[in-house]
Amino acid sequence: MASTQLQNSKAISTPQAIGTACALAISCFVSYTIITRILTRAYFISRDDELLGGMWAVAATVFVYRESYHQSVSAALSRMAATSLSFILCLVYLLVFPFHAWGMAALIGIGALVLTLLGRSEDIITAGITTAVVMVVAGISPRHAWIQPILRLIDTIVGVGVGIAAAWISLSIRPRSDPQHSGA
Repeated sequence: MASTQLQNSKAISTPQAIGTACALAISCFVSYTIITRILTRAYFISRDDELLGGMWAVAATVFVYRESYHQSVSAALSRMAATSLSFILCLVYLLVFPFHAWGMAALIGIGALVLTLLGRSEDIITAGITTAVVMVVAGISPRHAWIQPILRLIDTIVGVGVGIAAAWISLSIRPRSDPQHSGA
């Protein structure tokens, strides 16, 4: 019998852990490849933006891929809510102003306020990180800074989509006797 480890107070077998790790690794590779090899052929972007996009898609996949499909969908909704707010705030700001540390800090504060008032305070961390990344990259590449929120939104959508698909595929190939992963 395979050894078991405790995960969220429930036993998980070594083969299950290996399967989950392999599925996550493959999903991350797929996200990275979609952004860096496929989508970048459709748009002219710099190599730096291509690599950053790949990394951002991988981060979204890791964020979303969870133990069950239900948990993955919940994480995807959280990620998309935070990213969408950050996208709107950063795009509006960067269409009017260049990057500035005070502007970045203000956007993070505005995002935190909006999310708190909407009852989604659990998304503040993700929105803050997304805003910081978008704004700093806009500061590094100020020529077309307004494009950064759009690129990061696309990267996030791809990563979230791959993470959800991977969770669904993993769930469909797991043994039915595993109630922990049934999506409930």
